[in-house]
Amino acid sequence: MPRLFPRPRLRSTAALCTTLSAIAAISLATGPSIAEPFSAAPCALKRTDAHHSEGLDTWNTAYPRPTRALDAVMVFLSFPDRAPATTPAELAADHFPATSRFFQQASYGRFTLRAHPLEHWLRMPKPSTAYAIQRDWNAERRAAYLRDALAAADPSVDFSRYDLVYFVADPDAPGVDSDATKVVNLDEPLHADGTDIRRVVTVFEQHPPDRLVLAHETGHVFDLPDLYHRPVDGKGDWDTYVGDWDLMGSQFGLAPDLFGWHKWKLGWLAPRQVVCVRKAGPTRLTLEPLGAGPGVPVTGTSGAPAFGLGDGAKLAVVRTGPDSVLAFEARGPLGNDRAACRSGILVYRISGDAQSGRGPVEVIDAHPRTEACWESSVYPPLADAPVALGENFTVPGTGVRVQAEGRTPTGAWNVKITLPRV
Repeated sequence: MPRLFPRPRLRSTAALCTTLSAIAAISLATGPSIAEPFSAAPCALKRTDAHHSEGLDTWNTAYPRPTRALDAVMVFLSFPDRAPATTPAELAADHFPATSRFFQQASYGRFTLRAHPLEHWLRMPKPSTAYAIQRDWNAERRAAYLRDALAAADPSVDFSRYDLVYFVADPDAPGVDSDATKVVNLDEPLHADGTDIRRVVTVFEQHPPDRLVLAHETGHVFDLPDLYHRPVDGKGDWDTYVGDWDLMGSQFGLAPDLFGWHKWKLGWLAPRQVVCVRKAGPTRLTLEPLGAGPGVPVTGTSGAPAFGLGDGAKLAVVRTGPDSVLAFEARGPLGNDRAACRSGILVYRISGDAQSGRGPVEVIDAHPRTEACWESSVYPPLADAPVALGENFTVPGTGVRVQAEGRTPTGAWNVKITLPRV
């Protein structure tokens, strides 16, 4: 997809999976799908067969769960048709510690991503042009690339020590295409050091890279879906589903913190921090800003920084069908959202049976007639989507009404959600 200026947009994705069988056919299999009980809350959607399903009643153990420290190895690959112009240390610094900081903030300190970059280049056996690297990569060529990369790395890397694998190509090699950065999920895992490697992040980024690109791709390693809309002809807006409001929609977003629903799915929100609204009529509750956590100052009603938020409710959910819910959360300029265009109660719809890249989450615009932050938003029509302080908003087609009634002295939001009476 051609780069558009001045408005940034998501470029690298991970919607396809690759098999390294003799036929090298493309598949959507994600390895053994073993359900690990996770949440029995009445508003928790059931996980479906959809790729990267938004269901969160169980955890798919084919994916590493980011509720503990995980170790990632970065392997730097050069090619015989070009001497690298950068060093592995420079490329590692493109992504770390920024990627680790993003997840540390998003998880409220519950998850740490530890990077282990090699200090030297490893030479691939073929020229970079021999692999025909591109966005929608020929499966056979991609399989050959992965086989050669693993063979080059195996003498230097003990893969049994790592939870994630990043293969980082020399960005200046003539055959490297930055659009090919993505996660490759393997039907038949690679094997090294007694370890099955079921997914690899192939990094072909320029130096310097796109903002937060590695955090986006790592999100797929944790079973998070793509939230952008990919036009059929590759033309038009990619960010119509969620705009700036989640990293899995756009790595360039002004407010790229992960949705509260994703934080619940990943195990970063405790059950008591999720409110399931089921009673007809009004329900009043207090929601902490999604970005508020230990040590993060939140501006209180006095205008002075306030601390102490972090353990209260952060997500309210209303079930709207067997495979759908509405979610409500407070968003504003703090933490990973420090460049957010507007503050308020963000409303979005989750569809548990929607495939990655086909609208599993859609932000609902509380101000459909206006836009905001044209100079910096990836999709200005949704930049002002939240329900602002003092506003009422009825979610179209549901009769569910939300009101941002006020703020507490510490900066939390007093919210009223009213469900229609049957």
